[in-house]
Amino acid sequence: MELLLKYFPLLTPVQRQQFAALYDLYVQWNAKINVISRKDIEHLYEHHVLHSLGIAKVIRFADGTRVMDLGTGGGFPGIPLAILFPQATFHLVDSIGKKVRVASDVAGNIGLTNVTFSHTRAQEEKQRFDFVVSRAVMPLTDLLSIVRKNISNEQRNALPNGLICLKGGELERETLPVKHSCILYNLSEEFEEAYFTTKKVVYVSI
Repeated sequence: MELLLKYFPLLTPVQRQQFAALYDLYVQWNAKINVISRKDIEHLYEHHVLHSLGIAKVIRFADGTRVMDLGTGGGFPGIPLAILFPQATFHLVDSIGKKVRVASDVAGNIGLTNVTFSHTRAQEEKQRFDFVVSRAVMPLTDLLSIVRKNISNEQRNALPNGLICLKGGELERETLPVKHSCILYNLSEEFEEAYFTTKKVVYVSI
């Protein structure tokens, strides 16, 4: 929690309670279902929660913003973002049912009321959103081909609607096809921990 407060010092008491509760909930679930790597669970706040909140260093979602978290796994980045932006709504989607169950249980236990869940493939999700967020595991162009249909035309944020994903490593070649509508943000400029040296937020307007 000290790590979160270092970068997000203005959290409300409710937000602090919600973030603090995440560790025990994920440890309990991880004992049953391998949602987070066994070696990684002790780094939950740095590698998963703070990493997810890297998106908040790029955009502060306006009230009423609708966001889809594609391939949420156990709830990242959707749950940390939903805690931080209680006036926005988040729809967490994953094709693996047991991971959706974990995310739904965690959200319920901490009292999140601005999240919904869907056990489905992204290609089958028909709703429209202001933004799609993802800790992306697939190439950017493949991700864009899936989510274009889900981006609303109605604008309510400083950044035009689009895709925001968390990626790492060398991305020049991957972003080349969308270089005119793409911005890369280095999280090493926001977070000083070594883990973030190669971590980036990729934003593509749609």
